[in-house]
Amino acid sequence: MSQNQHYQAAAAGFVPAKPRALGWSLALLAMAQLIYSLDINIVFVALPEIGRGLGFSQQTLQWVVSAYTIFCGGFLLLGGRTADVIGQKRMFIFALFLYSVSSALGGLSWSPVMIIAARAVQGIGAAFLFPATLSLINRLFEEGPRRNRALAVWGGAGASGLTIGSLLGGSLTQAFGWEAVFYVNVPLAGFVAIAALFLIPADEKRSQKRSFDLPGAVTVTAGSTLLVYVLVQGPEMGWGAPSVVICAVLCILFLVLFAIIENRTRDPLMSMRLFRNRSLIAGMTITFVFMGTFGALPYFLTTLFQNVHGYSALQTGLAFLVPSVAIALGTQAGERLANRLTTRSTLVTGFVIGIAGTCLIPLGAYVGSSYLQIVPGIVVSGIGQGIVWTGMWIAASSGVTQSDQGVASGMASTTLNIGNAIGIAFLIAVAGSAAEGPSIAAFAAGERFAIYIAALIMIAGLAVTLSLPKKQ
Repeated sequence: MSQNQHYQAAAAGFVPAKPRALGWSLALLAMAQLIYSLDINIVFVALPEIGRGLGFSQQTLQWVVSAYTIFCGGFLLLGGRTADVIGQKRMFIFALFLYSVSSALGGLSWSPVMIIAARAVQGIGAAFLFPATLSLINRLFEEGPRRNRALAVWGGAGASGLTIGSLLGGSLTQAFGWEAVFYVNVPLAGFVAIAALFLIPADEKRSQKRSFDLPGAVTVTAGSTLLVYVLVQGPEMGWGAPSVVICAVLCILFLVLFAIIENRTRDPLMSMRLFRNRSLIAGMTITFVFMGTFGALPYFLTTLFQNVHGYSALQTGLAFLVPSVAIALGTQAGERLANRLTTRSTLVTGFVIGIAGTCLIPLGAYVGSSYLQIVPGIVVSGIGQGIVWTGMWIAASSGVTQSDQGVASGMASTTLNIGNAIGIAFLIAVAGSAAEGPSIAAFAAGERFAIYIAALIMIAGLAVTLSLPKKQ
């Protein structure tokens, strides 16, 4: 970095660290993202064993997943702003500690209530971890090629975690029981937290003290948590169920109150000026579409492999090796494209490739289809997915000041989480309506239709990218 570039970076609130220190920091941040994504899939595979071991009913077992999803989605914005106010490194270490403790409690659980509570706390830990990790990358690496490269490494680690989660979930449950899928997080998160104390640069000293918008934090966290609850439980309980309707009304009230508070407070939790950042708003919209389409595909691939092709849990995990490698390669391609082209062109390229690949997946979604028939679709779709993943986080962090990186990360990850809840619920309903009859062939037909609809919705994400600036 030249002297002039150094002065420009310092003026923008960015002070570069030594390259070697940055390398170790990125390794830890990538490992944290691997842990985060690993836990998304590892519990899915162990659900049947958890249900039998703790006496869950078929209706209540879903809460092992829902508790995590609801509290993670509800606390993301709070986690992002807390990282800005308290310090990104401090929140990163605290989140890993919370993750480790809640995972240990999950493995020690002896009743449904205890494991659901542990999963809720684990979700809060994840909500603090994700924006802290992302905002640390955006603080330590200046906007441009270095940050793009860091985001690609971080994204590739996340893609690897999805595969490792499926493989570990099957093998650990089979060898040691369902408790092992929780215990494995304890040493991993603990190691990263301890290493971060020494390897990640200290939080910046702030020239002015910032207050914490407690009323805004309470209202937005309550509103967001209720929103995710409605989106997750609505399809299960029915949209007209009393608890769903009551929570929907309360959600609207809390979010309206939050907007009023933010317009009147001197140091808001989420400054309204952020909504004038066109790149951030486009990035948030793309994360929503991404998780509602690309992010929903693993669910349909899992049910396709197990219910149509008859794969075991371990075979399903192995089947995900190919798409995960493709996604990891896509994240690296996204970084190269972003450094040579604009973010807009990178995202357009990713969406076009992803849409084409997703349309190929249903060719292998028939009874009697071989795995080789679905490979071209999941490889091409995975590469497109990886490119979009890298590009959308570049867009979401562009033009955001260092003091707002945490809350901007929280905003984009909140729309990511909500998009996943809405996308899966909508596409499952689409698949169910298209399946004419209880046969496996009818089920496969519903899966194919839902995947085609996901590809169609991806076109909306492609349209949003056109609102990004034409020049970098």
